[in-house]
Amino acid sequence: MANAAVIAPDVIVVGAGGSGLFAAIEAAEIGRRVLVLEKNPAPGGTTNWAIGSLSSSASPMQAAIGIHDTPAAHFDDMALFHGALLSRDNPDLRRVFVENVPDTLKKLLNMGVVFFGPMPEPPHRVPRMHNVLPNSRAYAHALYRRARELGVDIRLNHRARRLLFEGGRVVGVEAEANGSPHRFIAHRGVVLAGGDFSANREMKRIYAGESIAQADALVETSTGDAHQLALDVGAEIVNGDIVSGPQLRFVPPKVNLMTMLPPSRFLALLMKWSMAKLPQALIRPFIMMFLTTVLEPQRKLYDSGAILINRDGSRFADECDRPQLAVPQQPKKEAFIILDGVLAKKFGAWPHYISTAPGVAYAYLPDYKRNRRDIYNQANSLGSLAQTIGVPPAVLEKTVADYNKNPRAGTPGLLQPPFIALGPVRSWVLTEGGLRVSPAMEVCSKTGEAIPGLYAAGATGQGGIILEGHGHHLGWAFTSGRLAGRAAALREAG
Repeated sequence: MANAAVIAPDVIVVGAGGSGLFAAIEAAEIGRRVLVLEKNPAPGGTTNWAIGSLSSSASPMQAAIGIHDTPAAHFDDMALFHGALLSRDNPDLRRVFVENVPDTLKKLLNMGVVFFGPMPEPPHRVPRMHNVLPNSRAYAHALYRRARELGVDIRLNHRARRLLFEGGRVVGVEAEANGSPHRFIAHRGVVLAGGDFSANREMKRIYAGESIAQADALVETSTGDAHQLALDVGAEIVNGDIVSGPQLRFVPPKVNLMTMLPPSRFLALLMKWSMAKLPQALIRPFIMMFLTTVLEPQRKLYDSGAILINRDGSRFADECDRPQLAVPQQPKKEAFIILDGVLAKKFGAWPHYISTAPGVAYAYLPDYKRNRRDIYNQANSLGSLAQTIGVPPAVLEKTVADYNKNPRAGTPGLLQPPFIALGPVRSWVLTEGGLRVSPAMEVCSKTGEAIPGLYAAGATGQGGIILEGHGHHLGWAFTSGRLAGRAAALREAG
């Protein structure tokens, strides 16, 4: 068996997403030698796909506009988002989060990350949502740069396969690289930060059920590897049945200018100045390049009479009754949203938007026509529209005719050309189940005792905290990463 002989790290971090990189940085700033093992060829993980908001109290941006906000107020307001899930929340972790996320935000600012805001999001009592510029890739860019400055050893294309357990504690990780196994020993601790398990169909089936298991993952490599490493040494998953979604989202474009923007500080500052100073009409087209790429179509489309069809041209579900659960059962796991000329006009202006990023802007049908020609199709007849999107014309015509005999209450049916197909859309899911952790981010066994030498962060270590509301998932990822990295670094060397 091959051995890793370049360094003898104090701390090993599994995963180079936002939580893993922050864990590595925190441990390295204490003066520890840190090794990061990442199975993908590039860092960033799910963080690169996030909308990019981070919610925090007591921020410099709040203070600059006269907002006095406290972690205690944030703690109380977070609970207002949870609804029926409040009883499932872990208040100890929620308190740890709100008390530490202000320092997380400040550290990001010190690394050169640029935000605009804060933006309001009720029921937050004050604006707390800070949105990153130019896009969410700025986080991984800044974190990776800082980690390298500190001398963190980041090994890409290294997939962790099992934890090394000796003398009653976790002492290292066995990983695979280029088809060969490698053993890495950690003198102080191991931090698991491998993201969620949304791409692990069997794990989704076990914890969340068959319908969730069929939904796609936003990130195909979120296969729950880190969860499984901990389960193998006696850990347990909390809230495994809770998921974000499934959500119907448009398939992403192959090329998009906004997501390709380099995550430079200069560009971010230029964008921030432009958003504050330039007329909305000038900057809106650039915002729309982002907005029409990553967000979900709103339910109000279906309430107003739009329907969903599959690639056979058939309507397959009640669009207002969780159709996202039915889409994975359709051919190619895809569907199209069908509108007519009346709906097209309606969804061309406020308040009838197709999608939105909270506190940023709203995207209407003309924005999709302009920015997403790959998913926007229009024709003067249903037969022509069917040919354009590759479904049987006769079937689509019959589907719409049958719907028009009994349209959704309060709507006239799909009668007026031109007819429009948006899509395809697919059903995406993010899992919320994480390893049970203590407030010190120690991974706990099924009996509630800490597993010595093992820590977890981000989605891997979500541990029962409920993260409803924008900006809490990223805030938790970064903050729990910091706390886990610090705890592992300060652990007595084995």
